[in-house]
Amino acid sequence: MASQACAAARALVASAHRITVLTGAGVSTDSGIPDFRGPDGLWARDADAGLGATLDAYLADPELRRLTWRARLESPVWTAKPNAAHKALVELERSGRLRTVVTQNIDGLHQKAGSDPHRVLELHGTLHATVCLGCGATGSMREALRRVAEGEAEPDCPRCRGVLKSATISFGQELDAEVLRRARLAALDCDVLLVAGTSLQVQPAAGLVPLAAKAGAQVIICNAEPTPCDSVAAVVLHESVSEVLPDLSAVPPSGGGSFSSWGDPSTWS
Repeated sequence: MASQACAAARALVASAHRITVLTGAGVSTDSGIPDFRGPDGLWARDADAGLGATLDAYLADPELRRLTWRARLESPVWTAKPNAAHKALVELERSGRLRTVVTQNIDGLHQKAGSDPHRVLELHGTLHATVCLGCGATGSMREALRRVAEGEAEPDCPRCRGVLKSATISFGQELDAEVLRRARLAALDCDVLLVAGTSLQVQPAAGLVPLAAKAGAQVIICNAEPTPCDSVAAVVLHESVSEVLPDLSAVPPSGGGSFSSWGDPSTWS
């Protein structure tokens, strides 16, 4: 990275005391997991690919559920490995500056790379667990997929025989209120919000960006395509996140100065 914008991003990271990172599907594409909205994304190639992510359709159509379970069994998530972008955020965390990773991804690659699970907020849930839409019981996705591999077209809830799905947030479902609360606090309690690999077209995740900017954070957006929030960013980089994040994580802290935020109770009056 050699552009003026890249230099500005490095300077912001160097002076940062608290960094919150917001990641999207573009962070995992180099791990072999396709994104959704990009020019070569899943929904661009298959207009019906998102139907299984719609709660009402999933509940109403047994055949759609069976197809969705087959797709889960064959998902690239199970063989994907963390890439340079995931590993860079681990290094940034170890430097003491990264406080929280808020992710729209459901693949668990941040934790697999070594990010502290307590610092990772999965806004859209996780593919690594199941939930019953009847009794609410949670379980192991690995166990459910074992049943599919052994011949069950649609594994049901072991407790109540209700409809089972992945513990991800489907269209038509509300986000977990506590996860969203913590994500908003992380947006308020940072001096740099680093946005990586997300089109920022989905709420409420996209709303974290103007929230952080209004609270005084400097926003860095790195995404292949322009986003609706580019206008509030201090720096916009249309470059590979697998190149940008390692470069930024290697920037040493400049030290000095103090920091207060809306998320810091000592600043409240």
